[in-house]
Amino acid sequence: MKKETPKTKQVRSAKKKSLGLVAHDEWLKPYETAIDGRHQDAIKKEKELTVDLGTLERMANGHHFYGLHRDNNGWVFREWAPNATAITLVGDFSNWAKRPEYGLKRIDENGVWELHLPEEALHHGDLYKMVVEWKNGEGERIPAYATRVVQDENTHIFSAQVWNPTEGYTWRINDFKPKRNPLLIYECHIGMAQDREDVGSYVDFRDKILPRIAAGGYNAIQIMAIQEHPYYGSFGYHVSNFFAASSRFGTPEELKSLVDKAHELGITVIMDIVHSHAVKNEVEGLARIAGDRDQYFYAGGRGEHPAWDSLCFDYGKNEVLHFLLSNCKYWMEEYRFDGFRFDGVTSMLYYDHGLGKAFGGYGDYYDGNEDVNAITYLTLANKMIHEINPAAITIAEEMSGMPGLALPFKDGGIGFDYRMAMGIPDYWIKTIKELKDEYWKPSSIWWELTNRRADEQTISYVESHDQALVGDKTVIFRLIDDHMYWHMMVGDDDMVVARGMALHKMLRLVTASTLNGGYLNFMGNEWGHPEWIDFPREGNGWSYKYARRQWGLVDDPKLKYRYLNNFDSDMIHLIGGVKNFHSKAINKIWDSDADQILAFMRGDLVFVFNFNPVKSFEGYGLLVPQGEYDLVLDSDNGRYGGFDNVDANGQHLTLPDPLYVDQGKGWLKIYTPARSAQVYRKKRGCGRSKSCGVAASAKKSAKKK
Repeated sequence: MKKETPKTKQVRSAKKKSLGLVAHDEWLKPYETAIDGRHQDAIKKEKELTVDLGTLERMANGHHFYGLHRDNNGWVFREWAPNATAITLVGDFSNWAKRPEYGLKRIDENGVWELHLPEEALHHGDLYKMVVEWKNGEGERIPAYATRVVQDENTHIFSAQVWNPTEGYTWRINDFKPKRNPLLIYECHIGMAQDREDVGSYVDFRDKILPRIAAGGYNAIQIMAIQEHPYYGSFGYHVSNFFAASSRFGTPEELKSLVDKAHELGITVIMDIVHSHAVKNEVEGLARIAGDRDQYFYAGGRGEHPAWDSLCFDYGKNEVLHFLLSNCKYWMEEYRFDGFRFDGVTSMLYYDHGLGKAFGGYGDYYDGNEDVNAITYLTLANKMIHEINPAAITIAEEMSGMPGLALPFKDGGIGFDYRMAMGIPDYWIKTIKELKDEYWKPSSIWWELTNRRADEQTISYVESHDQALVGDKTVIFRLIDDHMYWHMMVGDDDMVVARGMALHKMLRLVTASTLNGGYLNFMGNEWGHPEWIDFPREGNGWSYKYARRQWGLVDDPKLKYRYLNNFDSDMIHLIGGVKNFHSKAINKIWDSDADQILAFMRGDLVFVFNFNPVKSFEGYGLLVPQGEYDLVLDSDNGRYGGFDNVDANGQHLTLPDPLYVDQGKGWLKIYTPARSAQVYRKKRGCGRSKSCGVAASAKKSAKKK
């Protein structure tokens, strides 16, 4: 028998070593084979895809090869259509007739078609399509890699458009680095960002909304509905043209100027990207683009999403992977997006799309129901995105809780930077709907907001666009309901409004202050935007009444919305002003379900929440590091629509306790009004030393509630 050398022994040992995902969670040990198998699948597929070019970044260049491009001799157009028997370009240049000089030639056995045209054949602004022929059929189609698609105002027909302006966009900011310490996201939609009953533009958003976001302290925007979609009411989630920025909001140059301006303001730009499914429309989208529905999508029932009435990509095909990976690179390269929030990840991960499944244990993630092809794609997409830009940000909209989703590839993870904490808004809705105020339990709130995987970062939020859609209710509407129509005037002492505003502030502060990666807010919800979102549709007479944001409400000094806006802005600035806030340990100081008090410390900030609807507490003691503390945020402050019950200038010194003096701790005695939250900051240089002085209790103001 050949003697084992130290080197071979080391190799054998390395092979046995568990991936980080398993090493950090012993409960995953029974599923180690499945986890390692997925990891190896991704490694194998990456080698297969990059065999000629070496890296995913070099491979994912479909947008440079396919579609319409200028070259040294004029124009070149290519399309992948293996089922086609003939393809002809038609458009303004051919009077929409099939002419032989615009016919493509099949150039290889994989179904790549090509056409070369002289420079004068096409002009900027020309509309065009393909007429694709296949056995026993033909149809007009928009090219898969079309980068500009427009809709006729009268006929409502979509066409591709030649886009070759004399002067392209010149970028002003060339060295932007995404901010994430922590990541504070303002989720937004370009079209509904304006006050008028209409569709907003990239320019409107750039000039009118970005300044609001910057003033509010948010360091990132997450833009919805960028990829072209035929039905506006789909909120951008039924995509037809994956490489085309929606023309209903403006031109490519105007979108670039928006991104550029955001970067100038220090705002990271994240794009909501939809790779989980595609619209069924055949004329506008990829469905049966060459007569074969299975070209881009799974065959049979697996290719149709039962809940979304859409088509599911076949992630097992290399050509589809090439298309989707190129799509990620295109948006980063052409428009300089800083990353992506991947929509519908749960739907991608499982054959049954996660529908109706509780995911009550680890076995539910490794029961053979997972789509390994999709897992491989997401892994490679994350790997490639971070190859292109190591500082890029990727977020998974995922509700099943699959372990390792937001863990690096080297540790056996799928590679997202963050996952959405989708259970938190569900928890708040359930609490508001089902529990009277006196039954809200701080212990339950603490558990929900801090119960997460230690090795994965999340995006916490009270509500996103999902909770604002027609048929649902925003948090402010659940709390105040129709009182918003009659009692939001300054000076109106309606108690329903007072309760709703108080809880609106508290929910946001407790959610944001316990984040372990980032925090998200949907456009307008920070100041309690009334009513729901309802896009133009047949059922509402194609009205834009609710597909907008009524900024005039928050700008009106006679209304209370500005109070909520003031609070949100100060909250975001406070949290965003603490470097690496997200990575600072959260130490619970105290919780009492009887008193309905929750207190915890993060860095040098002490957060105190009194959820009690009727009891205010004088001299409430919290055991904290010895020293002097400043009150830096108080939800009961008049600037936020509160009652000014807490003295903002009071002295806050800890009282010594012989039992804890060796630990450097003392009692911070505070006044906390009912249904309010306070944040105190420990002064630097005031700890164990006697120079901090004798402590005094926090004082309430004479204006007692």
